[in-house]
Amino acid sequence: MTMPISVFKVAALLFFVPFTLFSSSLGGDTLTPTQHLTDNGDILISAASSFALGFFSPNSSANRYIGIWYHNISLQTIVWVANRQHPIAGSSGRLSITTNGTLVIADNSTVIWSTFSAAFANPIARLLDNGNFVVVEANDNSNNFAWESFNFPTDTLLPGMKIGWNLTSGTNHNLTAWLGDDDPSPGGYVTGVDFRGDPQIFIWSGTRQYWRGGPWNGLRFSGIPQMKLDMVGCDFVVDSDAVFWSYYIRDFSLLQRVVATSSGHFEHQVWIGKRKSWEAVGFVPRDECDTISPCGPNGICYPTREPMCTCMQGFRPENTKSWDLSDWTDGCVRKTELDCHNRTDFGFFTQSNMKLPDTSRSTVDWSMSLENCRALCSANCSCTAYASANTSGSGSGCIVWTTELTDVKLYDSGIGQDLYIKLAASDLNSEEPDHSHQRRLVIIILVLVATIFLVACGACSIWIWKKRGRSNADEENDQVQDMDLPFYDLSTIVNATDDFSSDNKLGQGGFGPVYKGKLEDGIEIAVKRLSKTSEQGMEEFKNEALLIAKLQHRNLVRLLGCCIQGGERMLVYEYMPNGSLDAFLFGDETKSVLLDWPTRYNIITGISRGLLYLHQDSRLRIIHRDLKASNVLLDKDMNPKISDFGMARIFGGEDSEDNTRRVVGTYGYMSPEYAMHGIFSVKSDVFSLGVLILEIVTGKRNRGAYYYALNINMIEHVWNLWKEGKVLELIDASIGLIFPTAEVMSCIKIGLLCVQDRASDRPTMSSVVKMLGNDTSLLPEPLQPGFVISSSSSAVDSSSSKKESSYYNTATTALKG
Repeated sequence: MTMPISVFKVAALLFFVPFTLFSSSLGGDTLTPTQHLTDNGDILISAASSFALGFFSPNSSANRYIGIWYHNISLQTIVWVANRQHPIAGSSGRLSITTNGTLVIADNSTVIWSTFSAAFANPIARLLDNGNFVVVEANDNSNNFAWESFNFPTDTLLPGMKIGWNLTSGTNHNLTAWLGDDDPSPGGYVTGVDFRGDPQIFIWSGTRQYWRGGPWNGLRFSGIPQMKLDMVGCDFVVDSDAVFWSYYIRDFSLLQRVVATSSGHFEHQVWIGKRKSWEAVGFVPRDECDTISPCGPNGICYPTREPMCTCMQGFRPENTKSWDLSDWTDGCVRKTELDCHNRTDFGFFTQSNMKLPDTSRSTVDWSMSLENCRALCSANCSCTAYASANTSGSGSGCIVWTTELTDVKLYDSGIGQDLYIKLAASDLNSEEPDHSHQRRLVIIILVLVATIFLVACGACSIWIWKKRGRSNADEENDQVQDMDLPFYDLSTIVNATDDFSSDNKLGQGGFGPVYKGKLEDGIEIAVKRLSKTSEQGMEEFKNEALLIAKLQHRNLVRLLGCCIQGGERMLVYEYMPNGSLDAFLFGDETKSVLLDWPTRYNIITGISRGLLYLHQDSRLRIIHRDLKASNVLLDKDMNPKISDFGMARIFGGEDSEDNTRRVVGTYGYMSPEYAMHGIFSVKSDVFSLGVLILEIVTGKRNRGAYYYALNINMIEHVWNLWKEGKVLELIDASIGLIFPTAEVMSCIKIGLLCVQDRASDRPTMSSVVKMLGNDTSLLPEPLQPGFVISSSSSAVDSSSSKKESSYYNTATTALKG
């Protein structure tokens, strides 16, 4: 990985001192340890003169950068920049390769950019004819690269480069646009691959999805039908190790590239020599229908029609009034609900020429036939549609959707795909909604609404009066009828838990006891039973049920259903055989030794990806507000799953911050701005994650776990040792003596970045996920943490904290301000 180094270390200086003794005479495409490339006209040129590497200034800027550009065209076109975030102000820069294979850019005596070292005896750096700058062993003509610029793309994708994910290392390669024509620093638009479900290509604007390219169909991305397949060929690889896309040139008479522009476009460009310019032969987004889901769930966008949105066959507008005012964001709902148990009561409507719906939460089987795919969707009550995964040749593969169909676009020509939508039999042959007729009915509807209003008010008054006579249990039952969850009979739960036997009790939290159970079909469950003395009530119960029912991620616990009957309120979850993380971290040594470093690192990355989903990738932006070790559950393979959403809050639109007079959560994990002022945001969860990362590395609890000799808490102790360069002394002894030091140090540094005092200084979850796996020297330096619990507050903490459950905990602290 390549990042700036803020402090020039003595060891690095020793590498550079000998370099000044040699001349900087450079020849051809190679840089050796006895040379350095200076900013006085030195360049490397690839063997066939295709590319050049050297210092440059973009347009009118005076800043200097190391970059790669096309050598054989008249317009200097930069395809890669090394120090894009750390320019050099003058002409004092130089590029060198050390004897241990480290590439370094220095400004006088200050290192501003470097790579990791290579395990080569005689390393050199070479610029290849495909534009790749590599570190290799001298006289080795193989592709055994210790480092290559192709692994760190900037804004340009050259033939042979890849964007996507290395799932083994967790490394993500994407394109980040320049900030402007004269500033190559990272801008606001990022193009990359989302590997969830059936993988897709996306453009993000900041953290917001800006454009979706759809899934790969064997020939092209579903949302890029205009790809010039006569000019380029594509490879899209999806396996257990990697998900990536690359392309190669078919027409070698043309110079071609793919670039992410600062205006938010993803362009396929061709060099036109007569015009001395790059011309876009294909680009996205192209029209209003290329924005993310402009017609809402189950709506179809027609870019060449007016109005541009209509409902799918068998669906009607969710909000007719808004729809007629051209506000389509609420989307469409079914005219007739499916009775999937009656095979004669539903069928499939074929919608042709489609950009397939968002596949982030779909499932895909590349080997299944389309006939078997139809049978699979028919047998699955949750299935809403299916399509072929591969349209090349005779077609094959199966994509199944079990959620609403979003971000769907219709093409006029026959370049889209067929989508098979599951509908009630009565809706298979119904006419498409006629919006002109709907508009003519608006006036009539408004008059009827005015007439009905008085009658409705009277009816509501009578209904409310009658409702007052109902029991509290009946009221609660009515409140949860809108939950999209299976309901279990009380008798089913009683039988599953052996009448809530003490032998089946897994733990106790603020919510109440948690029991293990087994349903009649053999499925193991965990049942959270709200006790009558619980601090949590119906609001938290319903909040957790509604939130988790709408969330699907491998690192979030799965809610199976609920039970509200006979005064009981219970949530039924998938059973996690290894219980909660705190039992391993802070329990007896026999459990902590099971947490070797690879397991701990997997837990850290899993929790981080779960939080990223909550903050950015789910339909709802969710702040958890009570992330802690006891709310992280471990499955049979020790994979982490975030649980307990009773205190979570939903953020809408562009909201990023809120405040409350009722602070809920657990001391030791609360961010300073939340604990003291009730202000919470996604950065509050980031703070909690930082505490959790440091707890996982050290095996020490922050809440109430003080270092009495120093009168400080765990975070402050880590911070002090970090400044002294002794932080490795704190690593949990259960990890053992052998561990990847760089990876552990990176996690500690990320933990400290997450617990910085100012919320604005903390990274976003997308940044955290990217940083995981980076060498610690390549990450930004953390600022002082927000300790929250100082020495003066220890008594407050001890008196207000509660005993935490070891399983599905909901113990919280509530402060009234």
